[in-house]
Amino acid sequence: MKRLRKIAAAALGALGLALASPASAAAGPGRCTGSFVNPITDICWSCLFPISVGGLKIWPSNRPDPDNPDLPLCLCGLRPGIALGFWEPVRLADVSMKPWCFVNLGGMKLDPGFDIGFRSIKGPSAVGGASQNYSSWHVHWYAYPLIYWMEIVADFLCLESGSIDILYISEIDPLWQDSELTAIINPEAVLFANPLALAACAADCVASTVKLPIDEMFWCAGCQGSMYPMNGNVSASIGHVQASRLVLSRFAYKLHRELVAWGTMGGKGLCGKYLMPVMRKQQYRFQATNPNPATKGRYACPPIGAATTFQSAGQVIPAIGEDMGYLVWRKRNCCAL
Repeated sequence: MKRLRKIAAAALGALGLALASPASAAAGPGRCTGSFVNPITDICWSCLFPISVGGLKIWPSNRPDPDNPDLPLCLCGLRPGIALGFWEPVRLADVSMKPWCFVNLGGMKLDPGFDIGFRSIKGPSAVGGASQNYSSWHVHWYAYPLIYWMEIVADFLCLESGSIDILYISEIDPLWQDSELTAIINPEAVLFANPLALAACAADCVASTVKLPIDEMFWCAGCQGSMYPMNGNVSASIGHVQASRLVLSRFAYKLHRELVAWGTMGGKGLCGKYLMPVMRKQQYRFQATNPNPATKGRYACPPIGAATTFQSAGQVIPAIGEDMGYLVWRKRNCCAL
C-alpha cells in the first residue's frame, strides 16, 4: 500500500495538483470516500475466464464470452502462433459526483488550486410536472495492468504491459460537462434522441443481462440508458449504481471515439490492437471495487448494460454512496507464440 501511495502521489504531483489535508477532506457533506484496491482480495479472479484456444474453451466459465476465431492456429506476418482468447484486468476507474475525488486511491480528495471541474449538479428537479433526478459525474481512468506487474505470467507478449498510472482526469476535459461541446465527437446523437430509438434499448437490456450486449445497438447502454451524450451528465438517475455504470460505459465509448482506446477482440485483434471508433460493448466487463468489492458470483463482473438487480448487495453506502470504483476487464484475442 505504501508503494501505491508513492505512485499515486508522484503521478498527481506531476500534474501540479496539491493534496488536500486530511482534515479538509473529511469535513462537510462533500467528503470523498474510498479505499485502495487490494490486488489479491478485491479482485474477481474468476473473471479471467473463460480461456479459449481458437473456438475451444479450454477453461470454461459460467460467464458469457464473445465469439473467438474458430481456428486454433494463427499467422502474424511470418510468425505462426496459437489463437488465444482471455479476459484481462487493464484499467481502474473512479466514478464520483465529487470533483477531484480519487476513490480507488483511498478516497483522496485533491485541491487543484483553481476553479475547474466544479460544475457537478445533483438532486431532484421538476421538469414537465414530473420529478426527475439529474446527476453529474466525473471519471478518473488509471492504467492497471494487474497480471503484468504482479508477474503472475512471465514473458507473455499478449498481456498489457506497464505500471499503475493516471491516464485521464475528466475535470480538465471541456467536453465532459458540456453536452453542446460533446456534440463535436458524437454528432450522430441527434439521430437517436427519439422515443423509438430509446425503446429499442429494451432488447439490449435483456441481451446484456442474459448473455451479451448487442454491439449493433451501439447507441444503447442496455438497462442503464443511452450512450449519448458521451459525457457525465445523466438526465434520469435511477440510482448510484445505474448512473455510475452508465457514465463509465459512456466514458469508455468516448475514449474509443477519440481513438485513445482501441479494439483487442476478435480475429482482427490477433496480431495487435486496431482502431474501433464505434466501441463494441462486448469487449468490456466492469467489476465493482468501491465501496464494496464484487469478487464472486455470476454478476461480479457483468458486461455493459446488464441489469443491476442481480448484482451483489452493498454497492452503495447510505447517505454517502456517491463515490464508486470499478475495475475494467477487457477481452483479448491474441496470436501467442
